[in-house]
Amino acid sequence: MAELLLRSFREKVSADEAELEICRRFFVPGELKKKQFLLREGEVCNRLAFVEKGALFSYSTTAKGAQNVIQFAFEGWWIADLYSFFTQEPSKLTIEALEDCQLLLIDRNSHQQLLATLPKYETYTRLLYQNAYIALQRRLESTIGLTAEEKYRRLLEQYPALLHRMPLQLIASYLGVTPETLSRIRKQIAS
Repeated sequence: MAELLLRSFREKVSADEAELEICRRFFVPGELKKKQFLLREGEVCNRLAFVEKGALFSYSTTAKGAQNVIQFAFEGWWIADLYSFFTQEPSKLTIEALEDCQLLLIDRNSHQQLLATLPKYETYTRLLYQNAYIALQRRLESTIGLTAEEKYRRLLEQYPALLHRMPLQLIASYLGVTPETLSRIRKQIAS
């Protein structure tokens, strides 16, 4: 385990085997079964998770109990509530496994220690946060400026395997449309 994490690390920064081994030692393996939670709303997020295998999603819950999907995470992706992780305030998000998952976890203290120990890890995480911010900004722009069909087409272009792994109601929630609207869009595209 950790091959995917180390490959991700090497793709962003050059690192020798000794540096990779230092990085690997700070992570602990974790497993979640489908429908288990990595984080529940109201808990403080004290760890970052790297997905070695499986899929998760994060969501907020409305007062009426509806889920608003914020993020999906597949193999090679990171997931956490960064706001809660950095501020140590209770999370407003829930992170749930959509499939059985194998994760690599790093807690807050270990993360801080690794940042201090290995400057290349600091560069790596800075690049991750930078890319996450760019993705968030693009998502916000598409939410504001694109039609439901355009948002769906863009999602398919960016993540073609998504449809095979995610329930349609979660995709609809992520796009900010009803399942009926998504169904109608899919029929229009297919014809």
